[in-house]
Amino acid sequence: MELKTFLNYGGTCAEAFRFYEQHLGGKITRWVTWAQQPGGSPSPEMANLVLHARIVIGGQEIMGSDVPKERFQPMRSAYLSLSLTSTGETERIFGLLSEGGEVFMPMQETFFAHRFAMLRDRFGTSWMLIFEKPTPA
Repeated sequence: MELKTFLNYGGTCAEAFRFYEQHLGGKITRWVTWAQQPGGSPSPEMANLVLHARIVIGGQEIMGSDVPKERFQPMRSAYLSLSLTSTGETERIFGLLSEGGEVFMPMQETFFAHRFAMLRDRFGTSWMLIFEKPTPA
């Protein structure tokens, strides 16, 4: 059994996955548009949008697709949690993901992390960024 994450976008899946590939060190492994499916696209507006894509980030596979804009809603009450390995890396990723997005908890030091932040990026994906402190023995 495997548990995987599947993200829906309102027409920005291609842009989001390319952004994550470029800035988060991801690797896109699958890409199918609505027009490429048997029978073609359900509408001209959907033809060049993503029916199914896969990207690997930090060893984890994430899948995604575009849904009709009227059905799309940004993520709520769920986050992709990205564990990072330095203050600089965490602040760099925060800057990239928060641009044009919505910050729920600004980047800060906490009792459990050197850096921690919560945000929704401009594509509608919610993230927790964490550079953890060592757990006390």
